Amino acid sequence: MLWFEAVLFVILTGLAYLILKRVRPQRRVNGALWIAFYFTVPLAAYDWLYCSVHLGHGVAFLWRYWYLTTYYVIPWLLFPGMAALLNGRQKAEADNDERP
Repeated sequence: MLWFEAVLFVILTGLAYLILKRVRPQRRVNGALWIAFYFTVPLAAYDWLYCSVHLGHGVAFLWRYWYLTTYYVIPWLLFPGMAALLNGRQKAEADNDERP
């Protein structure tokens, strides 16, 4: 199961890079936050309805199904982090271009 998590993380990182490099730098962090929101909140709501309400686990589903909980956190770290890295890289390239 851990190999699947690693492969999925690599795919998500590549997807974050491809999506966010096309966005203007001024809107990149805001866009990354929206992507993280749309990537996690609907799935968290679905998981809550199914695991908490339908299966009757209550809030304990967050610990019982910890592997689902990790997917609520990873996009909030990955997408804004990628946006910050891309902005920093673009700023460094711009600084290098300004030097004589």
